Amino acid sequence: MQRQARAIWRGSIKEGKGDVSTLSGALKNIPYSFQTRFENQPGSNPEELIAAAHASCFAMATSAALSKQGFEPESLDVTATVSLQKDKDTWTVGSSHLHLKAHVTNVTQGQFQEIAEDAKKNCPISRLLNAEITLQADLEEASSRPWAPPPPV
Repeated sequence: MQRQARAIWRGSIKEGKGDVSTLSGALKNIPYSFQTRFENQPGSNPEELIAAAHASCFAMATSAALSKQGFEPESLDVTATVSLQKDKDTWTVGSSHLHLKAHVTNVTQGQFQEIAEDAKKNCPISRLLNAEITLQADLEEASSRPWAPPPPV
């Protein structure tokens, strides 16, 4: 299985601009630039895309790990925060912090932490990244009410 994304860059590093697209069409000509990466202007950047990949992969890995142990997750809300730091003259993605808020019925805190740590270790994107990956996993009380998606970030 292979997946593709394509980035096109035009111009110098500070004045140039680029756009990124995925073969699936989920991303289509999404703009990125020096300003969107280092100055917080609107648009995307590589670190944000890595964070999206890590959050979505970890959510799926956690769901699979919970299911394998006989638990069905009601909801898994994952935020990945990828940090970009300057190391001497070179920029480095130095860490990815995962924050998991979960609603899972009939799992103990100890079981949940063990399963979440295993999912962090075995998530394909975690294995890809050569960075410190930390995790905060919060088990929240599962409700009897119908599940509603969390508000957008």
